[in-house]
Amino acid sequence: MLDPHYLRNHLNEVAKALKSRGFELDTDAFAQLEEERKKLQIETQALQQERNEKSRSIGQAKARGENIDEILTEVATLGDRLKESEQKLAKIQAKLNDIMLRIPNIPHESVPFGESEEDNVEIRRWGEKPPMDFEPQDHVDIGTALKMLDFETAVKITSSRFVIMKDQIAKLHRALIQFMLNTHTSEHGYTEVNVPYLVNAESMQGTGQLPKFEEDLFAVREHGFYLIPTAEVPVTNIVRNEILEVGDLPRKYVCHTPCFRSEAGSYGKDTRGMIRQHQFEKVELVQMVRPDESWQALEELTAHAETILQKLGLHYRVITLCTGDLGFSAAKTYDLEVWLPSQKTFREISSCSNFLDFQARRMKARWRNPETGKPELLHTLNGSGLAVGRTLLAVMENYQDEKGRIHIPKVLQPYMEGTDVID
Repeated sequence: MLDPHYLRNHLNEVAKALKSRGFELDTDAFAQLEEERKKLQIETQALQQERNEKSRSIGQAKARGENIDEILTEVATLGDRLKESEQKLAKIQAKLNDIMLRIPNIPHESVPFGESEEDNVEIRRWGEKPPMDFEPQDHVDIGTALKMLDFETAVKITSSRFVIMKDQIAKLHRALIQFMLNTHTSEHGYTEVNVPYLVNAESMQGTGQLPKFEEDLFAVREHGFYLIPTAEVPVTNIVRNEILEVGDLPRKYVCHTPCFRSEAGSYGKDTRGMIRQHQFEKVELVQMVRPDESWQALEELTAHAETILQKLGLHYRVITLCTGDLGFSAAKTYDLEVWLPSQKTFREISSCSNFLDFQARRMKARWRNPETGKPELLHTLNGSGLAVGRTLLAVMENYQDEKGRIHIPKVLQPYMEGTDVID
């Protein structure tokens, strides 16, 4: 959520910045509601003051032996008027709050202007495409031929966009998770956490999934829960309504969870294989930092995600998302895209974002500034380190041979009990 004071005082400036990311802020409607709020707030405060003064005069009149019936009637009337004014004010504030919750973050000045993913800017590449003197298969054909990926049975059990992994591919999937967690905890200083996969609406609102993305979520409405779309939600909400001391910062968490998304906006996109599923797994990196450290933290977090790709020897590139492709809560995002031989292109495998105080304001997540002794909003960041299913298919495709076998990267072999090839 944006700073309401800043929004009120820089409404047109904010609207212009938001327009760069394709969001049209109705400044007239907001300004009208804000004017009504100010008027009602002044009216409410005046009625409160008048009622208090009349209430105090009751005791004084009693002391003088005067009749207080008229004053009591006035106080009762003022009480009714005050209640009515407070109710009107609460309704206006609720409308303003709903608008505020639907306004995305302002892009940082370093974010390139653009309308879609076509305008994203590549900033670096790492590694090389694997040499292949044969036509590479995609992960679906490789896994199906090995009888270790079963999409048909998953459809029978649930529906499309689910998969059953078997035998050595299931083991490879598990190995990737363990490898990622070990790397981030032992080399990058993250604390591993295990969190609920069901969260309440307050948690979804805290990180920006609600109310904007209601249709993308799986809900258990009779219990008031949502299945998490990413570990970002429960992990970031660990600090909701908390005030952290400076010695507790930065907070760095790593968490492996399944993720559940309805993909309501994808409409037939990436229906083949494991690129875009309703259930998938990620190892998520989350940081809570002091405001003056968040941009450095974004570079650090992105490098941590890159380390996994580098250790696996996977060719990838880093791009900066343009204003039009930026996520709702993010001020700036780097996407890591891994090379997929079957598609002859790069595909997203991680998004690393700085949200500044956007999420923290929703969550009331703060730290105590030792210089002032007062609580201030934290800055939050997260990124996949990495999306496990996409990493799995990237390994399958980049380490395939002409016989359809999968060669295991050396860094994963200890997690595979020494297995160096799946055939």
